Amino acid sequence: MKRKILIIDDEVNIRLLLTKFLTRNGFDVVNAATGNSAIEILAKKAFDLVLCDYRLDDTDGKEILIKIKKDYPKTCVIIITGYSDIKLAVELIKLGAYDYITKPLYPDEILNTINKSLETQGTLNEHPEFSENNNNRLSEAGYINHSDYIEGKSNLSTILLKQIQLIAPTSYSVILTGRSGTGKEYVAKTIHLNSLRRNKPFVAMDCGSLTKELACSEFFGHEKGAFTGALYTKIGHFEQANGGTLFLDEIGNLTYEIQATLLRAVQERKIKRIGSTKEIDLDVRIIVATNENLADNILKGTFREDLYHRFNEFSIHIPPLKKRGNDILVFANKFLAITNEELNKNITGFSAEVKNCFLNYSWPGNVRELKNVIRRVALLSEGNEIQTDVLPLELANYAKDYVQEKMPDQLKLKCLDTSKNLKNAAQHAQFETILRVLEEVNFNKTKAAKILGIDRKTLYNKIKAKTQKI
Repeated sequence: MKRKILIIDDEVNIRLLLTKFLTRNGFDVVNAATGNSAIEILAKKAFDLVLCDYRLDDTDGKEILIKIKKDYPKTCVIIITGYSDIKLAVELIKLGAYDYITKPLYPDEILNTINKSLETQGTLNEHPEFSENNNNRLSEAGYINHSDYIEGKSNLSTILLKQIQLIAPTSYSVILTGRSGTGKEYVAKTIHLNSLRRNKPFVAMDCGSLTKELACSEFFGHEKGAFTGALYTKIGHFEQANGGTLFLDEIGNLTYEIQATLLRAVQERKIKRIGSTKEIDLDVRIIVATNENLADNILKGTFREDLYHRFNEFSIHIPPLKKRGNDILVFANKFLAITNEELNKNITGFSAEVKNCFLNYSWPGNVRELKNVIRRVALLSEGNEIQTDVLPLELANYAKDYVQEKMPDQLKLKCLDTSKNLKNAAQHAQFETILRVLEEVNFNKTKAAKILGIDRKTLYNKIKAKTQKI
């Protein structure tokens, strides 16, 4: 049975060319010159795919896309654009477009994109958020080649992969936003490894702990003897990353003075080592990450607007793990496979109860927390399947309604009863306070430590001590 395609384009030559080409390749093709006539045709006949030009006389491809996805959600839509606009492409994909093609049109590219979209159509229609075929489509295209990056199956993960695909080949600076532990550095590495700079250095730098005194040396390096204690020449992170990608994590924690120092290097792409008069030209792509709202920080006067706009050529938000649905189990299985190799174990998977706990837990530490949980439970597990008796207390408590219904009485007490020992109860209350403050500041550990009246290192130690006891 022939697959049905509707072509929407106001240029008669393109309509005729595409109709002839696709008919010759075995499709049943209908074409329309305007958006309104296309909507009338769709109301009378079902189509497997719509190939729509973005600019039409009476409307645009975005409006057509919204209409089709609302009224005919099973129909794939591919948009044709006259120019490559990354932000527009991301917007169209978020609205439900399968893909976009830029002019000039190449027959092989069009046919390949159409065939791939129709191959995945059945699976996508049945399970739009958890389609393995849709995930494989992106992988086969070669966009993701970072072995540490885990491709989720949810709609949010598909959007994230598409954004990486779009931005990676460019030299745009990128801001990555998202809560702590969502995998911002992994996304940055994946962008780098899918760019033309993949064979050049990827240098990561944590800006969260930088002092004013250290900042210039860390960013730009110094010459031997430039200041007291400069016993050797040091190459800074900018110079290390020259030709490649520099990833600046926790950029929102930089002081205003350090931001001013950084601005010139970002603006002019030139640096000088401390103690040197020689300027070094830079060819470096900059990716920054933050768990703060930099736009709010600009209004508060804690982040420079000019620096923000230098970084914000493109932005990607990485969603929290809890919002990614069954991706939690995809990530858990991947981490389990890695941990099996590390521990030389052969754990086959998770019990139904454990999976339920994973899906119901809030995961405040996101992917990083999940990875650590998997490593601990795999170490503690003695069977071939992870059971609830090795789950961390916080995780089991979060799913306590399910625990009360399904777990044996002895296991309930083990997971839930912490009140019999005063010392344990005090430690648990302290950790609850720490967790509450972390949530209030969007898991910014520097701010949390300040509110709690402790230094950052003490905060890390308390979190570490709590998790290692589980």
